[in-house]
Amino acid sequence: MATASTAHDDEIALWISLSLINGLGGQTLCKLLSTFGTPSSIYSAPISQLKEVASEAIAKLIAQGPDNQAIQSTLDWLAIEDNHLITLADKTYPKLLLEIADPPPLLYAKGNLDLLNMPSVAIVGSRNASPQGAKNAEDFACALSELGFCIVSGMALGIDGSAHIGALKGSGNTIAVVGTGLDIVYPAKHRDLAHQIAQRGLIISEFGLNTPSRPQNFPRRNRIISGLSLGCLVVEANIQSGSLITARLATEQGREVFAIPGSIHSPVSKGCHSLIKQGAKLVDHVHDIVSELQPFTGLETIDESETPPEITDNPILTHMGFDPINIETLIERSGLTSEQLSAMLLVLELENKVATLPGSRYQRIA
Repeated sequence: MATASTAHDDEIALWISLSLINGLGGQTLCKLLSTFGTPSSIYSAPISQLKEVASEAIAKLIAQGPDNQAIQSTLDWLAIEDNHLITLADKTYPKLLLEIADPPPLLYAKGNLDLLNMPSVAIVGSRNASPQGAKNAEDFACALSELGFCIVSGMALGIDGSAHIGALKGSGNTIAVVGTGLDIVYPAKHRDLAHQIAQRGLIISEFGLNTPSRPQNFPRRNRIISGLSLGCLVVEANIQSGSLITARLATEQGREVFAIPGSIHSPVSKGCHSLIKQGAKLVDHVHDIVSELQPFTGLETIDESETPPEITDNPILTHMGFDPINIETLIERSGLTSEQLSAMLLVLELENKVATLPGSRYQRIA
């Protein structure tokens, strides 16, 4: 007779087997689970009953029984420390995800599972972030994480990566929701970041091992990013940005949506401005987010009475403003020569107060 542990392992194997059936999507799997109760009951059901819930093709594949050879690589992966498989039947399954319309039946995870039920904020935005946008994402993530929030994002280039970096500089509590199998790091440039998140935070995916980067995977994983979170902050986004999909999903899921405004001339501000016009809360300080979410978290209220220090501005920064600017316009505004400006801009860049942009343009960093 199987022990309780062995029985649990056998059931996990059946969960994996069902998830690997070609054409069996999450919604149909949830219907099967709702009808039959457990994976073992699904595999034990007559094909005639299976066809009442799933297509005939899927019913026939289930009736063939579990593919033990196909699931072995996943079982081997699960044997490695800090690798996990979370199912709808597990107590550790994120409670907020149970509230969304189509929760993933399985989540592959690597790292600290305790983060799944922490008060969380999603931070998303453009892959082609401006230097100021990247800094905003990092600063907001760091501050929110130090205040007790877990930062959720998608580990993409740009704003996502900056949000994870900021969280790691703070408490370290961050969840990366990825669109590939967890044996693949995408994008490859974030390999070191992925290792840091796995060590201090958590990486999760609804996709099985060996699932490559496919365009359709990323809009789908966005519902998990928003679903895990109490609110979603969009830092920068153009009108076609996938971040707006995440914001729309957050609204549909009853989550708060926040957006940071930017220059009226910047394409990556257009999406945020559109969200604000539609009712998203305009954010220019971390208190704007915390004041909305604090009642739902049990976290302590922040003292907002501190007066911000007075800032003495550099005259070159004053001439620059906050929009990208070319050297010719800066010469005209400042009255300085090209050589004088170049020397001053180099110093400001080394001080991380100015960034060089493509097209010989410059932008100050607040």
